[in-house]
Amino acid sequence: MQSRSRLGRPLRWGLPLILALQLPLAQADLIGPEAAMPEPATSQLEADRAKVQEFLDKANVKERLQAMGVSGVNASQRVDALTEQEVHALAQRIDGMPVGAALSQTDLILILLVAVLIIVAI
Repeated sequence: MQSRSRLGRPLRWGLPLILALQLPLAQADLIGPEAAMPEPATSQLEADRAKVQEFLDKANVKERLQAMGVSGVNASQRVDALTEQEVHALAQRIDGMPVGAALSQTDLILILLVAVLIIVAI
C-alpha cells in the first residue's frame, strides 16, 4: 500500500501540471468595427457603377442618349449621383441583356430610364 500512495502523489500533482504547461495559450485582442465588418458592399458598388459607366460608354448607347438630348458628360455625372439600389438594379439589367444583339424594347426602356433620371437630375 505504501508504494501505491508514493506513486499516486506525483501523478496527482505532476500530470495536471505537465498537461497545463503543454496546452497552447489562447489570445484575444479587441478589434475595431472596421475589422469586424467586411467591405464587399463597397467593392460591389464600385463594380456595379463601373459596369453602368461602361454601358454608357458604348457607341450605340451614346448615339441613343444624344438623340434624346442627353450628353455623355451629363450621363456620367448622373451615374455618379445614383444610389446604391439604383446602380445595382441597372447593373443587373445590363447583365441580363443579350450580348452582341440589337437593342430590344427592354433595352430601350432601360436607356430611357437612365435618360429620365439624368433629365430629372438636371
